[in-house]
Amino acid sequence: MTTDNTQAFTLTIADNHIAWLTIDVPGESMNTLQASFVEGVSAVLDQLEGNQSIKGLVIHSGKPDNFVAGADVRMLEACESAEQASEIAGQGQALFSRIEKLPFHVVAAIHGPCLGGGLELALACHSRVATDWDKTRLGLPEVQLGLLPGSGGTQRLPRLIGVPDALDMMLTGKQLRAKKAKKLGVIDDCVPNTVLLDVAEALAQKSKPKRSRTWQSWMLSGNSVGRNLVFDQAGKKARAKTRGNYPAADAILAVVKKGLDKGLKTGFAEEARQFGELVMTPESKSLRSLFFATTAMKKENGADAEPGQVERVGVLGGGLMGAGIAHVSVAKAGYPVRVKDVSEDGILNALRYSYALLNKKRKRKQISKAELQATMMQLSGDTQATTLSNADVVVEAVFEDLSLKHRMVQEMESITSKDAIFATNTSSLPIHQIAEGSQRPEKVVGLHYFSRWKKCL
Repeated sequence: MTTDNTQAFTLTIADNHIAWLTIDVPGESMNTLQASFVEGVSAVLDQLEGNQSIKGLVIHSGKPDNFVAGADVRMLEACESAEQASEIAGQGQALFSRIEKLPFHVVAAIHGPCLGGGLELALACHSRVATDWDKTRLGLPEVQLGLLPGSGGTQRLPRLIGVPDALDMMLTGKQLRAKKAKKLGVIDDCVPNTVLLDVAEALAQKSKPKRSRTWQSWMLSGNSVGRNLVFDQAGKKARAKTRGNYPAADAILAVVKKGLDKGLKTGFAEEARQFGELVMTPESKSLRSLFFATTAMKKENGADAEPGQVERVGVLGGGLMGAGIAHVSVAKAGYPVRVKDVSEDGILNALRYSYALLNKKRKRKQISKAELQATMMQLSGDTQATTLSNADVVVEAVFEDLSLKHRMVQEMESITSKDAIFATNTSSLPIHQIAEGSQRPEKVVGLHYFSRWKKCL
């Protein structure tokens, strides 16, 4: 077995002549693609192209919980012109095209987020295998930064899964779970993480796949009427949402259409050109600034002291808001949750609420029956206040009555530890007034949850 290390990429060739390219950006929790990697990746590709003994290649991540989360957006801030940004896109296209042209079977083994440039890298591979882990997501979210996929994504994805589904992914920036990605044809297999590399290796030992064209691409090839209808409908839908304020949507439509009309070479060139122009737009600059600010806020804990460890959450009130808070805390954050209500009906309401949401996901095959049951086992309730005695955080969702909230604060302080946080979900009462009823006012905080309503069509 031989090994070669080049920056964030490690190339290993096993005795069975299967090569392994491991992506592991040093010093970062998430793998991102950076312009500085071009020379290193080129050197790895030189070795792959020059080694005639290699029978297959598996590209995978050295990180435990992500494949490639996308390109490092920070590198765009140094661009002073559209031409410079276009050059970055062109470099990515060139590297991925070299991967695509390798004479042996190249397989992407995906675990965790595979987004933006990460998915474009996977699309350049001949096959893709992903894990069934809930956090394994695939998508091209560049439109949310006022950009379009700049490393071949606008050209490869429509040819792989058809124009309608590809446009839907790129114009919305939606992220697909592995099972949905397999259904659409974005990936070839969805497997448990325990066998991911074994499945990828077995696939890499086979010949390159000969992909049959999707019915969508067959219908649209040479059919200008059908193709124009698809693009017109997608354009109307996108403009209805953006109201013409986001040029990236129109650019995606134009680039995809040109690539289908004029061929891949023209499509790549137009993709790089439009990517460069979008980078310099005020819309993209503003969206990127918002992205950086949001990322920075996620890293800010709000205090110099180390945050305490949260292991158990209590919720006061099993009504609509309390049930929602309990569900988010157990299903999204993964904390064991105990609900306290004055009546058993309130407890049952909170349990029914979570079960209904989880069962809907089960019916859509987003989670298994075992996962539903395991999540529900983490949710419980009681009418006695002492049920929350070991909670690290207690979130109150009771009526907007100051005296009632004072009683809740005092009751919780009498049974919980001195380090327990009392979080109020009030929407109208000042936090400092609620804290006036506390012996530990520094432990009283405001914590608000936003409800996202979806219109059912």
